[in-house]
Amino acid sequence: MFAPATYNKSSSRATSSQAHSHPQQLVTFTMATQSSKPIVLYTQTTANGVAVSILLEELKAIYGGPDYESVSMSIRNSDIGNVHNQVKSPWFLEINPNGRIPAITHNGFPVFETSAILLYLAQQFDSKRAFSHDPVADPQGYSKELQWLFFAHGGVGPMQGQANHFNLYAPEKLPYAINRYLNETRRLYSVLEARLEGREYIIDTYGLADIKTFPWVRRADVAGVSLSEFPRLKAWVERISARPAVQKGLGN
Repeated sequence: MFAPATYNKSSSRATSSQAHSHPQQLVTFTMATQSSKPIVLYTQTTANGVAVSILLEELKAIYGGPDYESVSMSIRNSDIGNVHNQVKSPWFLEINPNGRIPAITHNGFPVFETSAILLYLAQQFDSKRAFSHDPVADPQGYSKELQWLFFAHGGVGPMQGQANHFNLYAPEKLPYAINRYLNETRRLYSVLEARLEGREYIIDTYGLADIKTFPWVRRADVAGVSLSEFPRLKAWVERISARPAVQKGLGN
C-alpha cells in the first residue's frame, strides 16, 4: 500500500514514501493525491461542501476545466462498516489543520475554508471573471464580493448551522437555543431579502457570493424557516437551482 502523499512546501509538489503500512481510511487519500487530475476536492454533501463543487462545475461549463476528483470524506465515527472520522486523521490535518471539509489540493497545494477555496479557484481559473471580480480592474466590485462573501461565511453559515443542529440534531430540545439561532437566521435572511430588491443576484450578476450563500438558503427548512416568508429569496433560490452546473455541483 502506498503511503499517503504530503505537500512539500519547498517544491509545491505532492510527494510520498512507502515507509510503513497505514490504516484502511488512508487509502482514499492515497488514491486522490496520486490522481492525474489537478484538483482534488475533499468534501461531503453539506452546504459548504457543495458550494465548492458548484463553482468547479460552473468553471467547467465556461472554460472546460479544471478537471477535478471528488473524494467523499467521513466526518464522524461510525460502527457501521468500521467508518472512521477521516477529517481528524493526521494526513488530512496536513491539508486542513482545522479538520473540516471542504478542502482542496491543487497540484499538491492545499487550500481550506470554503470562501478561501472559492476565491482561490476564481483567481486561478476564472480568467474572464464570469463569476468573480478583478481586485485591480474592478476594486469596488471586488470589495462588494468580499463583503457579501464574508457575510455568508461569518453570518449565514454559522448561524444557520447552529439553527439546523438545535432544530433537528441535538439530543435534547432546548427552546432558548432553538429560538436564538432560528431568529438570527431569519434576521440574516431579511438582510438578503432586502438586498435582492430590484436585483436578481446578490451583487447584480451571479457569482461567488451567490454560490457561497445558496447551499444554505436552499435548505432553510432544516433550520425551521419557510422561504414563503422571503419571496425574493425564494425566487433567487429557484433561479440558481435552474442552472445546469448547479445541479451537477449538487450531485443531481
